[in-house]
Amino acid sequence: MVVSVVSDEPAFRLKPLRLGIDTHQELVVYLRRNSHVCRSEGFTSSSRVLIRIGDRSILATLSIVDNDQLLKPGEMGLSESAWQRLQPDANSEAHIRHPDPVLSLSHLRHKVYGHRLDQEQTQEIIDDIVAGRYSDVHLSSFVTACAGDNLDQDEITALTRAMLRSGRQLDWGQPKVVDKHCVGGLAGNRTTPIVVAIVTACGAIMPKTSSRAITSPAGTADTLATMTQVELSLDTLKKVVTEHGGCLAWGGSVNLSPADDILIRVERMLDLDSEGQMVASVLSKKAAAGSSHVLIDIPIGPTAKVRSDEAADLLSRHLINTGQALGLDIQVIRTDGTQPVGRGIGPALEARDLLAVLRNQEDAPEDLRERALTLSARLLEMAGLAAAGEGEKKARETLESGQALEQFMAICKAQGGFKEPALAPYQYNWQSKKSGKITSIDNRQISQLAKLAGAPEDPTAGVSLNVKLGDEIQPGQLLITLHADSPGELEYAVEFLEAHPNMVAISE
Repeated sequence: MVVSVVSDEPAFRLKPLRLGIDTHQELVVYLRRNSHVCRSEGFTSSSRVLIRIGDRSILATLSIVDNDQLLKPGEMGLSESAWQRLQPDANSEAHIRHPDPVLSLSHLRHKVYGHRLDQEQTQEIIDDIVAGRYSDVHLSSFVTACAGDNLDQDEITALTRAMLRSGRQLDWGQPKVVDKHCVGGLAGNRTTPIVVAIVTACGAIMPKTSSRAITSPAGTADTLATMTQVELSLDTLKKVVTEHGGCLAWGGSVNLSPADDILIRVERMLDLDSEGQMVASVLSKKAAAGSSHVLIDIPIGPTAKVRSDEAADLLSRHLINTGQALGLDIQVIRTDGTQPVGRGIGPALEARDLLAVLRNQEDAPEDLRERALTLSARLLEMAGLAAAGEGEKKARETLESGQALEQFMAICKAQGGFKEPALAPYQYNWQSKKSGKITSIDNRQISQLAKLAGAPEDPTAGVSLNVKLGDEIQPGQLLITLHADSPGELEYAVEFLEAHPNMVAISE
């Protein structure tokens, strides 16, 4: 994150060097251990330093280099992310010094020790996160301190408001702007593109921005990226919504809730997706996108994210209460979370499923189709485009007539064009060794299997699940097909599958 922290204090000057080291989004600077800067300033590895080149400044994490061949005296190395933020040219001169103290770290320590954060404290933390003043260590501490049930209702509301205020907020000038969100934990549940196509074809306004995967093998944005451009500028997003009533964009590209995009990156690394932060993440982005009426899908099942009606009750209260505080009309729908939805699990495989539904193919996954119709019906009624109880009929007619497919393709064209999702070059078929009935399918293990195959980093990687609960199985019948972009990833996934055969349980 480019920051505006500047000072009249003297700063050491060095020549920036592009090292080509991928540190993902963490900004890293490299200095020789015997550098005069390190000796004079007392810099040590993992220190936070302020770097300024021209009118651009960043706070970066320092790594000490002992290999004198990598950097010459008077040079500093920059990671790819740091280089992109500072954008130096051949004649640039970098200034480096100690940054000013990050005062909100005292609030973070306050939370780590189990105390509550008020609105002002939360806002200061989020402002510093967005300004790039928190290292990955600090971000991890904040995410962990807020995980589980460590945020009460007031803290969730405060976090949501703080995240909303950290970025842009859109206004469509309409009394009803709809959106939907699934809390996750259900493999293959890629209803969003179908729903957007149906409800916008009926005249609703739905500026849909979606996240990439956090702990799952595919997020909606990952799936959409296999078919169209999802990294839209704000001007492009507005143009698409104005012309077509909706969009299918990655939220991180339009800066609607920049703090959320930073926290999601850390949650992904920690494999955490805590309830309070999830509520703040979802509702801050919905409010920032200008939505007024939001439908939340909560799948419930023994291996879903939400495992009981009691847990769903608590989550629903947090969502509704936080929404009310932000002026949002929140409705919650509970759905079956006992097994994955559709057949494909992984970006391109899920894209192929949803296209089959939009194209009204005979082999389209029936469960994905019916879920999308149920959600579309509720949204049409919330938008005032269908009377109570009449939304499903209108949604089904829109899908079966081909209007939804036409609308989906129009949105994709406006966003940069449409392409067919590809297939991975390597597959492995796992067959049943016995006869019986499918009694359980483990969402979490199936998702883990897809990630081991390479999803979502490899868009075509993942799992095709060829059975459903209650199916009668015979020896040799195909249960799962693994898809991978390399033999090594395929072998890794096969080993996990063979070690966990009960992820698809068969009773004899």
